[in-house]
Amino acid sequence: MLPALHLPAVHTADSLAAIVADWRASGYSVGFVPTMGALHEGHIALVLKALELADRVVVSIFVNPTQFAPNEDLDRYPRTLEADSALLAAAGCHLLYAPEVEEIYPDGFATTIEVAGPALGLESDARPHFFSGVATVVARLLGQVRPDIAVFGEKDYQQLLVVRQIVADLALPVKIIAGETVRETDGLALSSRNRYLAPQERMQAGRLNVILRDLANALEDGEPLGAALAHARTLAGNVFDAVDYVEVRDALTLAALPAGRLDRPARVLAAVRAGSTRLIDNMSAKPG
Repeated sequence: MLPALHLPAVHTADSLAAIVADWRASGYSVGFVPTMGALHEGHIALVLKALELADRVVVSIFVNPTQFAPNEDLDRYPRTLEADSALLAAAGCHLLYAPEVEEIYPDGFATTIEVAGPALGLESDARPHFFSGVATVVARLLGQVRPDIAVFGEKDYQQLLVVRQIVADLALPVKIIAGETVRETDGLALSSRNRYLAPQERMQAGRLNVILRDLANALEDGEPLGAALAHARTLAGNVFDAVDYVEVRDALTLAALPAGRLDRPARVLAAVRAGSTRLIDNMSAKPG
């Protein structure tokens, strides 16, 4: 039996900074992939993309309390640090940063970041607290790691645009790279929360990508946005236990689009519930 791979791990910003400084002294570029753990192939794809673009890669695992509302799943969010470390080691990651809450939000921490633009609507309507928590923790982590590039998944498309907005507005010296969504064989986007799904709910969940793909195809075939969107919303309402949104937005800004034929690159986005599990997904749509 081959010996288990060992992944170096640090838990404080000072230890992280010392290692990154050594890399920089050796002329290495640094890539970064922030995660909340419970890793799957989608996360590993982001790590592999970072490894293509940087000499050394840091992955953080931090379940960020500020992006969870009191009624959400912070306490039961899966925490699988040992298994995650093994996956990262096998992928070729160079360093795991797994800070405690006090390392990210020490006593006296008093700053939050509020984002408008791409943060408005969609997830913000369902989860008003969410993007402030995301923006604050991302800025904090980027400040601690100080990478040359950071990779974020397209599955969380609105979050990706919000992070790009933060980096542009605050002039942070990092390039944000998008990683494609990784899917199950039936098209369900990989997510750490998929493990919550009961068998019947898992069958429901597999319909979400089909509804979005049909919506994107209808738009690309020239169907008016209003009619195509109404049909997709009806289907989603018939399949899922609750629908937070099904929308079509400008791919670059997430601004609302006119109801006629698609005239620019767009993104179809949805958030639904199968049982108590909230699922999000999105796909591109281009004018025909």
